[in-house]
Amino acid sequence: MAATQDQTLEQEWDKATSYAITDEDIERAKLLLGVDTASREGEYVRQATYDTIRNFAHGCGDDNPLYCNPDYAKGTRWGDVIAPGMMAGIINTPMKGDPMDPDLKARTKSMFRGVHVFVSGSDWEWYRPIYPGDTLYSFKGEETLDVKASEFAGRSVIQVRRDVKVNQRGEVVAVYRILRVLTERKTAAKKGKYSAIEPAVYTDADIAEIDRIYEEEKVQGPAKRYWEDVNVGDSLGTMAKGPLTVTDVICFHAGGYGFVPYAPTVGRMAHKNRKRIAPFYVKNEYGIPDVAQRLHWDPKWAQAIGNPMAYDYGVMRENYFQHYLTDWAGDDAIVLRVHDEIRKFNYIGDTQIITGQVVGKREENGQTVVDIQAQFTNQREEATVKGTATIALPSKKGGLALYPSVPVELQQRASQMMARHWELSRK
Repeated sequence: MAATQDQTLEQEWDKATSYAITDEDIERAKLLLGVDTASREGEYVRQATYDTIRNFAHGCGDDNPLYCNPDYAKGTRWGDVIAPGMMAGIINTPMKGDPMDPDLKARTKSMFRGVHVFVSGSDWEWYRPIYPGDTLYSFKGEETLDVKASEFAGRSVIQVRRDVKVNQRGEVVAVYRILRVLTERKTAAKKGKYSAIEPAVYTDADIAEIDRIYEEEKVQGPAKRYWEDVNVGDSLGTMAKGPLTVTDVICFHAGGYGFVPYAPTVGRMAHKNRKRIAPFYVKNEYGIPDVAQRLHWDPKWAQAIGNPMAYDYGVMRENYFQHYLTDWAGDDAIVLRVHDEIRKFNYIGDTQIITGQVVGKREENGQTVVDIQAQFTNQREEATVKGTATIALPSKKGGLALYPSVPVELQQRASQMMARHWELSRK
Protein backbone atom coordinates (compact mmCIF):
# COMPACT_ATOMS: atom_id res chain seq x y z
CA MET A 1 0.00 0.00 0.00
CA ALA A 2 1.39 3.40 -0.99
CA ALA A 3 2.38 5.73 1.81
CA THR A 4 0.30 8.86 2.35
CA GLN A 5 1.86 12.30 1.88
CA ASP A 6 2.12 12.79 5.64
CA GLN A 7 3.70 9.37 6.10
CA THR A 8 6.26 10.15 3.38
CA LEU A 9 7.19 13.41 5.05
CA GLU A 10 7.43 11.69 8.44
CA GLN A 11 9.72 9.00 7.04
CA GLU A 12 11.99 11.61 5.49
CA TRP A 13 11.91 13.57 8.73
CA ASP A 14 13.11 10.49 10.63
CA LYS A 15 16.07 10.22 8.22
CA ALA A 16 16.89 13.93 8.37
CA THR A 17 16.75 14.03 12.17
CA SER A 18 19.04 11.08 12.73
CA TYR A 19 21.92 13.55 12.97
CA ALA A 20 22.98 14.86 16.36
CA ILE A 21 25.43 17.31 17.89
CA THR A 22 28.28 15.16 19.19
CA ASP A 23 31.09 15.87 21.62
CA GLU A 24 33.51 14.84 18.89
CA ASP A 25 32.12 17.47 16.49
CA ILE A 26 32.35 20.16 19.17
CA GLU A 27 35.99 19.38 19.89
CA ARG A 28 36.82 19.28 16.19
CA ALA A 29 35.10 22.63 15.63
CA LYS A 30 37.28 24.22 18.31
CA LEU A 31 40.34 23.43 16.17
CA LEU A 32 39.15 26.06 13.68
CA LEU A 33 39.04 28.96 16.14
CA GLY A 34 41.27 31.78 14.92
CA VAL A 35 41.99 30.15 11.56
CA ASP A 36 41.37 32.51 8.61
CA THR A 37 40.65 31.08 5.19
CA ALA A 38 40.00 32.72 1.84
CA SER A 39 36.31 32.57 0.86
CA ARG A 40 36.35 30.60 -2.37
CA GLU A 41 32.59 30.68 -2.93
CA GLY A 42 31.20 32.99 -5.57
CA GLU A 43 27.95 34.59 -4.48
CA TYR A 44 25.05 35.37 -6.80
CA VAL A 45 26.40 38.94 -6.80
CA ARG A 46 30.15 39.15 -7.32
CA GLN A 47 30.43 42.81 -8.28
CA ALA A 48 28.31 45.80 -7.31
CA THR A 49 26.49 47.46 -10.22
CA TYR A 50 23.69 50.00 -10.46
CA ASP A 51 21.26 47.15 -11.06
CA THR A 52 22.44 44.81 -8.31
CA ILE A 53 22.49 47.65 -5.76
CA ARG A 54 18.98 48.76 -6.71
CA ASN A 55 17.64 45.19 -6.74
CA PHE A 56 19.14 44.44 -3.35
CA ALA A 57 17.65 47.59 -1.84
CA HIS A 58 14.25 46.82 -3.35
CA GLY A 59 14.47 43.24 -2.06
CA CYS A 60 14.57 44.77 1.43
CA GLY A 61 11.74 47.20 0.68
CA ASP A 62 14.15 50.15 0.59
CA ASP A 63 13.48 52.76 -2.12
CA ASN A 64 16.03 55.35 -0.94
CA PRO A 65 17.16 57.16 -4.12
CA LEU A 66 20.74 57.18 -2.83
CA TYR A 67 20.74 53.45 -3.63
CA CYS A 68 18.31 53.39 -6.52
CA ASN A 69 18.58 56.58 -8.62
CA PRO A 70 21.94 57.47 -10.22
CA ASP A 71 20.76 60.95 -11.24
CA TYR A 72 19.78 61.75 -7.67
CA ALA A 73 22.90 60.16 -6.16
CA LYS A 74 25.24 62.27 -8.31
CA GLY A 75 24.08 65.33 -6.36
CA THR A 76 24.95 63.85 -2.95
CA ARG A 77 28.26 63.99 -1.08
CA TRP A 78 29.03 60.53 -2.49
CA GLY A 79 28.84 61.63 -6.12
CA ASP A 80 27.21 58.38 -7.20
CA VAL A 81 24.99 55.56 -6.04
CA ILE A 82 26.32 53.63 -3.06
CA ALA A 83 25.10 50.30 -1.72
CA PRO A 84 23.29 49.75 1.57
CA GLY A 85 26.07 48.79 3.98
CA MET A 86 24.76 45.30 4.70
CA MET A 87 24.93 44.45 1.01
CA ALA A 88 28.59 43.72 1.74
CA GLY A 89 27.32 40.48 3.24
CA ILE A 90 26.00 39.15 -0.09
CA ILE A 91 28.71 40.30 -2.52
CA ASN A 92 31.61 37.91 -2.97
CA THR A 93 34.05 37.03 -5.73
CA PRO A 94 36.13 33.92 -4.98
CA MET A 95 39.38 34.79 -3.21
CA LYS A 96 42.40 32.65 -3.98
CA GLY A 97 44.44 31.61 -0.98
CA ASP A 98 46.64 28.94 0.46
CA PRO A 99 44.79 25.72 1.25
CA MET A 100 44.06 24.79 4.82
CA ASP A 101 46.61 22.58 6.52
CA PRO A 102 45.77 19.06 5.21
CA ASP A 103 45.74 17.52 8.68
CA LEU A 104 43.42 20.23 10.04
CA LYS A 105 41.16 19.90 7.01
CA ALA A 106 40.91 16.14 7.47
CA ARG A 107 40.20 16.43 11.18
CA THR A 108 37.42 19.00 10.69
CA LYS A 109 35.71 17.53 7.63
CA SER A 110 31.92 16.95 7.67
CA MET A 111 31.21 18.42 11.09
CA PHE A 112 27.63 18.88 12.30
CA ARG A 113 26.17 17.08 9.27
CA GLY A 114 22.38 17.38 9.07
CA VAL A 115 22.19 19.74 12.03
CA HIS A 116 19.82 22.72 11.75
CA VAL A 117 21.57 26.11 11.56
CA PHE A 118 19.98 29.54 11.90
CA VAL A 119 21.30 33.06 12.30
CA SER A 120 20.40 34.64 15.64
CA GLY A 121 22.24 37.94 15.39
CA SER A 122 25.22 39.82 14.07
CA ASP A 123 27.74 42.60 14.59
CA TRP A 124 28.77 44.92 11.77
CA GLU A 125 31.57 47.47 11.45
CA TRP A 126 31.92 49.61 8.28
CA TYR A 127 35.07 51.27 6.95
CA ARG A 128 34.33 52.13 3.28
CA PRO A 129 31.32 52.68 1.02
CA ILE A 130 30.52 50.31 -1.85
CA TYR A 131 30.24 51.90 -5.31
CA PRO A 132 29.07 50.47 -8.63
CA GLY A 133 32.07 48.64 -10.11
CA ASP A 134 33.42 47.51 -6.76
CA THR A 135 34.31 43.85 -6.42
CA LEU A 136 34.34 42.36 -2.94
CA TYR A 137 36.46 39.46 -1.70
CA SER A 138 36.47 38.06 1.78
CA PHE A 139 38.27 35.87 4.24
CA LYS A 140 36.64 34.27 7.23
CA GLY A 141 37.34 32.41 10.44
CA GLU A 142 35.59 31.18 13.54
CA GLU A 143 36.07 33.51 16.51
CA THR A 144 34.14 31.80 19.34
CA LEU A 145 32.27 28.59 20.11
CA ASP A 146 29.99 27.98 23.09
CA VAL A 147 27.77 25.06 24.04
CA LYS A 148 24.53 25.71 25.90
CA ALA A 149 21.20 24.19 26.75
CA SER A 150 18.47 25.63 24.54
CA GLU A 151 14.86 26.01 25.66
CA PHE A 152 13.81 25.27 22.09
CA ALA A 153 16.13 22.47 21.09
CA GLY A 154 18.00 20.87 23.98
CA ARG A 155 21.76 21.16 23.47
CA SER A 156 22.92 23.75 20.98
CA VAL A 157 26.19 25.18 19.72
CA ILE A 158 26.66 28.94 19.40
CA GLN A 159 29.32 29.96 16.88
CA VAL A 160 30.53 33.43 15.89
CA ARG A 161 32.25 33.69 12.52
CA ARG A 162 34.12 36.78 11.38
CA ASP A 163 33.89 37.69 7.69
CA VAL A 164 36.25 40.45 6.53
CA LYS A 165 35.08 42.08 3.30
CA VAL A 166 37.82 43.60 1.10
CA ASN A 167 37.46 45.50 -2.18
CA GLN A 168 39.60 45.23 -5.33
CA ARG A 169 41.86 48.01 -4.02
CA GLY A 170 42.71 45.94 -0.94
CA GLU A 171 40.68 48.22 1.36
CA VAL A 172 38.70 46.72 4.23
CA VAL A 173 35.08 47.62 3.53
CA ALA A 174 33.37 45.91 6.46
CA VAL A 175 33.68 43.30 9.17
CA TYR A 176 30.65 41.06 9.57
CA ARG A 177 30.36 38.84 12.63
CA ILE A 178 27.63 36.25 12.28
CA LEU A 179 26.09 34.57 15.32
CA ARG A 180 24.91 31.11 14.33
CA VAL A 181 22.92 28.64 16.42
CA LEU A 182 23.22 24.92 15.60
CA THR A 183 20.43 22.70 16.93
CA GLU A 184 19.38 19.09 16.57
CA ARG A 185 16.35 18.91 14.31
CA LYS A 186 14.63 16.02 16.10
CA THR A 187 15.00 17.62 19.53
CA ALA A 188 13.70 20.92 18.16
CA ALA A 189 10.66 19.27 16.64
CA LYS A 190 9.79 17.30 19.77
CA LYS A 191 9.83 20.37 21.99
CA GLY A 192 6.92 21.99 20.18
CA LYS A 193 7.50 25.23 22.06
CA TYR A 194 5.79 27.33 19.40
CA SER A 195 3.09 24.85 18.35
CA ALA A 196 0.30 26.90 19.96
CA ILE A 197 1.00 29.99 17.83
CA GLU A 198 -1.81 30.62 15.35
CA PRO A 199 -1.40 32.25 11.92
CA ALA A 200 -2.13 35.96 11.91
CA VAL A 201 -5.44 36.99 10.34
CA TYR A 202 -6.05 40.60 9.28
CA THR A 203 -9.18 42.65 8.84
CA ASP A 204 -9.37 45.54 6.38
CA ALA A 205 -8.99 47.86 9.36
CA ASP A 206 -5.79 46.07 10.42
CA ILE A 207 -4.29 46.48 6.95
CA ALA A 208 -5.38 50.12 6.88
CA GLU A 209 -3.47 50.76 10.11
CA ILE A 210 -0.30 49.19 8.69
CA ASP A 211 -0.77 51.23 5.52
CA ARG A 212 -1.02 54.37 7.66
CA ILE A 213 2.43 53.67 9.08
CA TYR A 214 3.83 53.13 5.59
CA GLU A 215 2.29 56.43 4.45
CA GLU A 216 3.87 58.32 7.34
CA GLU A 217 7.38 56.89 6.97
CA LYS A 218 9.91 59.53 5.98
CA VAL A 219 13.30 59.36 4.29
CA GLN A 220 15.62 62.05 5.64
CA GLY A 221 17.53 61.94 2.37
CA PRO A 222 19.30 65.19 1.42
CA ALA A 223 18.10 67.13 4.46
CA LYS A 224 21.09 67.12 6.78
CA ARG A 225 20.43 65.74 10.25
CA TYR A 226 22.95 67.68 12.29
CA TRP A 227 24.43 66.24 15.46
CA GLU A 228 23.69 69.48 17.34
CA ASP A 229 19.94 69.09 16.62
CA VAL A 230 19.70 65.55 18.02
CA ASN A 231 19.05 64.91 21.71
CA VAL A 232 19.09 61.83 23.92
CA GLY A 233 15.54 60.51 24.08
CA ASP A 234 14.62 61.54 20.53
CA SER A 235 12.50 59.02 18.66
CA LEU A 236 13.61 57.69 15.28
CA GLY A 237 9.98 57.25 14.31
CA THR A 238 8.08 54.12 13.35
CA MET A 239 8.58 51.77 10.42
CA ALA A 240 6.46 48.82 9.35
CA LYS A 241 7.62 45.60 7.70
CA GLY A 242 4.90 43.16 6.78
CA PRO A 243 2.68 41.30 6.96
CA LEU A 244 5.39 38.85 5.93
CA THR A 245 4.60 36.84 2.80
CA VAL A 246 6.41 34.15 0.83
CA THR A 247 6.72 36.85 -1.83
CA ASP A 248 8.90 38.85 0.58
CA VAL A 249 11.26 35.88 0.91
CA ILE A 250 11.35 35.44 -2.87
CA CYS A 251 12.11 39.15 -3.37
CA PHE A 252 14.97 38.94 -0.87
CA HIS A 253 16.48 36.05 -2.84
CA ALA A 254 15.86 37.89 -6.12
CA GLY A 255 17.72 40.86 -4.66
CA GLY A 256 20.86 38.75 -4.41
CA TYR A 257 20.70 36.65 -1.25
CA GLY A 258 22.15 33.36 -2.43
CA PHE A 259 22.63 31.36 0.78
CA VAL A 260 25.92 30.15 -0.71
CA PRO A 261 27.26 27.45 -0.48
CA TYR A 262 23.83 25.90 0.18
CA ALA A 263 22.06 27.84 -2.54
CA PRO A 264 18.79 26.69 -4.12
CA THR A 265 19.54 25.46 -7.64
CA VAL A 266 17.58 24.05 -10.58
CA GLY A 267 17.66 20.89 -12.68
CA ARG A 268 21.11 19.43 -13.32
CA MET A 269 22.68 21.93 -10.91
CA ALA A 270 20.34 20.73 -8.16
CA HIS A 271 21.31 17.15 -8.99
CA LYS A 272 24.99 18.03 -8.57
CA ASN A 273 24.25 19.87 -5.36
CA ARG A 274 22.40 16.85 -3.94
CA LYS A 275 25.47 14.71 -4.62
CA ARG A 276 27.71 17.29 -2.93
CA ILE A 277 25.63 17.90 0.23
CA ALA A 278 23.13 15.05 0.42
CA PRO A 279 21.99 15.73 4.05
CA PHE A 280 20.86 19.22 3.01
CA TYR A 281 18.19 17.67 0.76
CA VAL A 282 15.09 16.14 2.32
CA LYS A 283 12.18 14.67 0.38
CA ASN A 284 8.90 16.52 0.60
CA GLU A 285 5.53 14.86 1.04
CA TYR A 286 5.50 13.99 -2.68
CA GLY A 287 8.83 12.16 -2.53
CA ILE A 288 10.77 14.98 -4.21
CA PRO A 289 14.20 15.91 -2.76
CA ASP A 290 14.25 19.58 -1.83
CA VAL A 291 16.48 21.90 0.18
CA ALA A 292 16.15 21.86 3.96
CA GLN A 293 16.03 25.67 3.90
CA ARG A 294 12.56 25.48 2.36
CA LEU A 295 11.28 25.88 5.92
CA HIS A 296 11.31 29.58 4.93
CA TRP A 297 8.48 28.99 2.44
CA ASP A 298 7.14 25.45 2.95
CA PRO A 299 4.74 25.32 5.94
CA LYS A 300 4.70 21.52 6.18
CA TRP A 301 8.47 21.32 6.45
CA ALA A 302 8.54 24.20 8.93
CA GLN A 303 6.04 22.31 11.09
CA ALA A 304 8.21 19.21 10.92
CA ILE A 305 11.10 21.33 12.23
CA GLY A 306 8.95 22.29 15.22
CA ASN A 307 7.50 25.61 14.09
CA PRO A 308 3.85 26.30 13.35
CA MET A 309 4.56 28.11 10.07
CA ALA A 310 7.32 29.04 7.66
CA TYR A 311 9.41 32.01 8.77
CA ASP A 312 11.86 34.59 7.44
CA TYR A 313 15.65 34.56 7.30
CA GLY A 314 17.00 36.43 10.30
CA VAL A 315 19.25 38.39 7.94
CA MET A 316 16.14 39.89 6.34
CA ARG A 317 15.31 41.71 9.56
CA GLU A 318 18.94 42.75 9.97
CA ASN A 319 18.66 44.53 6.64
CA TYR A 320 15.33 46.04 7.66
CA PHE A 321 17.12 47.44 10.70
CA GLN A 322 19.66 49.23 8.53
CA HIS A 323 16.85 50.55 6.33
CA TYR A 324 15.27 52.04 9.45
CA LEU A 325 18.55 53.65 10.52
CA THR A 326 19.47 55.14 7.15
CA ASP A 327 15.97 56.52 6.54
CA TRP A 328 16.34 58.48 9.78
CA ALA A 329 20.00 59.47 9.48
CA GLY A 330 20.02 60.85 5.93
CA ASP A 331 22.47 60.83 3.04
CA ASP A 332 25.28 62.67 4.84
CA ALA A 333 25.42 60.31 7.81
CA ILE A 334 27.36 57.05 8.14
CA VAL A 335 26.21 54.01 10.07
CA LEU A 336 29.44 52.94 11.78
CA ARG A 337 28.38 49.90 13.81
CA VAL A 338 25.32 47.72 14.31
CA HIS A 339 24.58 44.94 16.78
CA ASP A 340 21.37 42.94 16.62
CA GLU A 341 19.89 39.99 18.49
CA ILE A 342 17.10 37.97 16.92
CA ARG A 343 14.84 36.94 19.80
CA LYS A 344 11.81 35.42 18.08
CA PHE A 345 10.83 33.91 14.75
CA ASN A 346 9.06 36.11 12.21
CA TYR A 347 6.38 33.84 10.77
CA ILE A 348 4.59 34.17 7.48
CA GLY A 349 1.75 36.60 8.21
CA ASP A 350 3.56 38.41 11.02
CA THR A 351 3.98 42.18 10.99
CA GLN A 352 7.04 43.86 12.45
CA ILE A 353 6.85 47.40 13.82
CA ILE A 354 10.28 49.02 14.27
CA THR A 355 10.80 51.74 16.85
CA GLY A 356 13.93 53.30 18.30
CA GLN A 357 15.41 56.21 20.17
CA VAL A 358 18.65 58.04 20.70
CA VAL A 359 20.33 56.80 23.89
CA GLY A 360 23.70 58.52 23.62
CA LYS A 361 25.36 61.56 22.07
CA ARG A 362 29.11 62.10 22.14
CA GLU A 363 32.33 62.69 20.26
CA GLU A 364 34.37 59.66 19.23
CA ASN A 365 37.76 59.92 17.54
CA GLY A 366 36.95 63.42 16.36
CA GLN A 367 33.54 62.33 15.08
CA THR A 368 30.15 63.55 16.28
CA VAL A 369 28.15 60.37 16.86
CA VAL A 370 24.89 59.18 18.37
CA ASP A 371 24.01 55.80 19.85
CA ILE A 372 20.72 54.20 18.92
CA GLN A 373 18.61 51.54 20.58
CA ALA A 374 15.78 49.91 18.65
CA GLN A 375 13.47 46.94 18.64
CA PHE A 376 11.06 45.07 16.39
CA THR A 377 7.65 44.22 17.85
CA ASN A 378 5.17 41.87 16.18
CA GLN A 379 1.37 41.88 16.27
CA ARG A 380 1.47 39.57 19.31
CA GLU A 381 3.34 42.40 21.10
CA GLU A 382 6.52 40.30 21.32
CA ALA A 383 9.95 41.84 20.84
CA THR A 384 11.46 39.83 18.00
CA VAL A 385 14.70 41.81 17.47
CA LYS A 386 16.76 44.00 19.78
CA GLY A 387 19.36 46.22 18.17
CA THR A 388 21.88 48.95 18.85
CA ALA A 389 23.81 51.17 16.46
CA THR A 390 26.33 53.99 16.36
CA ILE A 391 25.88 56.61 13.65
CA ALA A 392 28.22 59.46 12.67
CA LEU A 393 26.29 62.66 11.90
CA PRO A 394 27.51 65.88 10.28
CA SER A 395 28.20 68.84 12.55
CA LYS A 396 27.12 72.45 12.07
CA LYS A 397 30.73 73.37 12.81
CA GLY A 398 31.64 72.00 9.41
CA GLY A 399 32.51 68.47 10.42
CA LEU A 400 31.63 65.76 7.88
CA ALA A 401 30.61 62.30 8.99
CA LEU A 402 33.58 60.09 8.08
CA TYR A 403 34.36 56.41 8.00
CA PRO A 404 36.80 55.35 10.74
CA SER A 405 40.36 54.23 10.12
CA VAL A 406 40.83 50.49 9.74
CA PRO A 407 42.71 48.98 12.70
CA VAL A 408 46.33 48.49 11.64
CA GLU A 409 46.46 44.75 12.37
CA LEU A 410 43.22 44.14 10.47
CA GLN A 411 44.38 46.10 7.42
CA GLN A 412 47.72 44.29 7.44
CA ARG A 413 45.94 40.94 7.49
CA ALA A 414 43.65 42.01 4.64
CA SER A 415 46.61 43.26 2.61
CA GLN A 416 48.40 39.93 3.10
CA MET A 417 45.35 37.96 2.00
CA MET A 418 44.81 40.12 -1.10
CA ALA A 419 48.51 40.06 -2.03
CA ARG A 420 48.39 36.26 -1.95
CA HIS A 421 45.19 36.31 -4.00
CA TRP A 422 46.78 38.40 -6.77
CA GLU A 423 49.96 36.30 -6.66
CA LEU A 424 48.01 33.08 -7.16
CA SER A 425 45.85 34.73 -9.82
CA ARG A 426 48.92 35.34 -11.97
CA LYS A 427 49.95 31.69 -11.97
